[in-house]
Amino acid sequence: MNIKLLCIGKTDDRNLDELISIYTKRLKFYVNFDLEIIPDLKKTKNLSEDQQKEKEGELILSKLSAQDQLIVLDEKGKDLTSEKFADYLQKKMNSGIKTLVFVIGGPYGFSPEVYAKAQGKISLSKMTFSHQMIRLFMTEQVYRAFTILRNEPYHHR
Repeated sequence: MNIKLLCIGKTDDRNLDELISIYTKRLKFYVNFDLEIIPDLKKTKNLSEDQQKEKEGELILSKLSAQDQLIVLDEKGKDLTSEKFADYLQKKMNSGIKTLVFVIGGPYGFSPEVYAKAQGKISLSKMTFSHQMIRLFMTEQVYRAFTILRNEPYHHR
């Protein structure tokens, strides 16, 4: 199985980029992991929130193939412990999915079309974090999940 983390907008913090890179490199030992950045929309001042979500949604959907399974990271999504997230990934791998795509939306969330295409919603926290921080948290959690599945000492139970 391949895992892709799809994000709107680049990270402008080198420290976050460096940390994300560390986990991305570690993940190569477990799974094909790809972090793909969709550039920020230009000239958003003249767009309503719904228009911005619509345009971002078109870009997100254009990055998917027919076989991809899309999971949105959403504050109203399912709350999972790290162990439950590891189990979730194991079930996805066992089901024969070729590519599992997690997507982090823009500042206003997702368009109805993205929600309609999604096969699931996951929440990383009830708290609100910047989209840049969520990239790091999600990358680390995917790494942690694989160490849990392999009974490696990174995750202390």
